[in-house]
Amino acid sequence: MEIIITDLTRFSNPEIVCIAGINMATSECIRPLPYISVADCKRLNILPGSKLEGVFNNNNNRGIPHIEDRSYTNLKYNGACTADEFHQVLNNTIARSISNEFGYLFPEGGKVIPYANAPQQSIITLKVRSSQIRIVKDSFNHGKIKLNLKDNDEKKYTYLPITDLGFYNYAMRHFDDFDFPSKINAFIDEQEELYLRVGLSGRYASGDKDGFWLQINGIYTFPNFDTEIRSYS
Repeated sequence: MEIIITDLTRFSNPEIVCIAGINMATSECIRPLPYISVADCKRLNILPGSKLEGVFNNNNNRGIPHIEDRSYTNLKYNGACTADEFHQVLNNTIARSISNEFGYLFPEGGKVIPYANAPQQSIITLKVRSSQIRIVKDSFNHGKIKLNLKDNDEKKYTYLPITDLGFYNYAMRHFDDFDFPSKINAFIDEQEELYLRVGLSGRYASGDKDGFWLQINGIYTFPNFDTEIRSYS
């Protein structure tokens, strides 16, 4: 089976990454497990838009909402998809809103789905206008960035963590620049279309909140993208 990589996300452990992709034929989302090493990711040239072939088998050890999990063998890089193919794969998976697709009505300021309300999936695609998001600095953690979002149902989400590896690396290089993050926000504002890959973390408890936390797995713009963000350099 061949998938087009749509999610390349970081962990606190810098030696591994999480990847996920879409089967063009079925629009099924697949998350290969175990997590791949950064070294193998670079060796296979895995970036958003890469075509990755392999044998993917059901692996539902974590249960819902992480139904996308698949064990894998024989991973092979099949080149990069075209911009039109990447655009199509995102369009084929568009959700109406976070609350609608995850089946949970978030309270004002909510960022976590309680464990008892686990949804039936853990990654969705949103198409929004550039005016609906803003990338901001994390004022408590140097080098980290967050995303403020007004969803298509008018619900607001603030300070969502950006786990998109390309954006994280970009932030680490430019966090102290005088024009960061206004420069990247200005670039996004110039684009015609904007897509977000919104994911759920593994189960995590913090204070009285125990469940699956929202995160931004991918930020994609059309017709142009920032080449520095979509690279390993």
